[in-house]
Amino acid sequence: MEMILIIVFVLGYLGIVFEHNVHINKSAFALMTGTVIWAFYSLANNDHHFIDEELLHHLGDIAGILFFLMGAMTIVELVDTFHGFDIITDRINATSMRSLLWIVSIITFFLSAALDNLTTTIVMITLLRKLLHHREDRLLLVGMVVIAANAGGAFSPIGDVTTTMLWIGGQISTMNIIRELFLPSLVCLLVPLIALSINLKKEIPPKEIKDKVVHNVFEKQLMFFLGVGGLLFVPVFKTITHLPPYMGILFVLSVLWIVSELLGVKKEPEGKKRYSIYHALEKLDLPTILFFLGILLAVSGLQSAGILADAAVWLSNTFSSQTWIVTLIGLLSSIVDNVPLVAASMGMYGLDQFPMDHDFWELLAYCAGTGGSCLIIGSAAGVAAMGMEKVDFFWYMKKISWLALIGYFAGIGVFLLIN
Repeated sequence: MEMILIIVFVLGYLGIVFEHNVHINKSAFALMTGTVIWAFYSLANNDHHFIDEELLHHLGDIAGILFFLMGAMTIVELVDTFHGFDIITDRINATSMRSLLWIVSIITFFLSAALDNLTTTIVMITLLRKLLHHREDRLLLVGMVVIAANAGGAFSPIGDVTTTMLWIGGQISTMNIIRELFLPSLVCLLVPLIALSINLKKEIPPKEIKDKVVHNVFEKQLMFFLGVGGLLFVPVFKTITHLPPYMGILFVLSVLWIVSELLGVKKEPEGKKRYSIYHALEKLDLPTILFFLGILLAVSGLQSAGILADAAVWLSNTFSSQTWIVTLIGLLSSIVDNVPLVAASMGMYGLDQFPMDHDFWELLAYCAGTGGSCLIIGSAAGVAAMGMEKVDFFWYMKKISWLALIGYFAGIGVFLLIN
């Protein structure tokens, strides 16, 4: 049965990879892969009550991710509807692709640590659409946004879901993980950033930097600071209430919704429609959300069947060095979701074997957070970028994967030198 599930996953993966060759949206392949894996798993198991419980358990986690994604995307679209991001884009005066690349990457890196890599990717791609109108020019920067968002999220307890898991589980502490992983994460960004910027000499026309249309300044500033401030408030909300992050994002969305309705009271009917949340919802990328659903269903099916846990055991039995095991887990996370891989590692290695803030947990946080950048579907940030900008799998592999790899190994090298 396990072999059948693996074959189904590989075939579905190939369908996603060759999306542009077969001219079928990757979301369809993802949904089919997830449902078929669970169907075969159910057929091979006589305890259907157990299967239902497992599926409901995973659906709870998946729904939390999807609600967070939908909430964050709607908030970003709503701020963009009021042209709130002009506050940032109007202050970016870069005239070359190289300088814009550095500015965007550094902002993404630090913003990802304060928010999270998924939300930051959505925000930064929205900004890039305003700065660069030609998609071909944006793609390289979008690739670097994925690398920067994952690198910035790795050293922060709230920047990446796997780091958050280790933080909540007691494997790492806040100040220690920031202190130990900041430099490796920064190197993980700087190495590919330098490599890419060497031959990037294209100039940006001034008209692509400045938006000359005048909008209501008060509304623009109000929605921008409410939106960005609300996103920054989500981790605080989680800490205070101990509720999942999607509850915080839904609360922030409700606040912006109310404010947008109040701002639209005195507008003409046409203006009221243009600046309403309904207009923002129309721009929501539902195929991307369904792609997330399919991928997470597929991975949860492999996890329930014990395939991921078996893979973790095989790694331990095959490689004696814990450094090699963690490095391979990071690379494996570019193919399979890093959440179940880290969950399996947490189950295999207890705190009695590796106490809090042990090098093993710190390196695991780094590798699981940054290894997913090696493939476009290896991280939440990459999947979001793939959906928003329709990034081709092979284009990313050709142009960005090697950059992510050299940054990944450079960061590991720095971590080993420090420790």
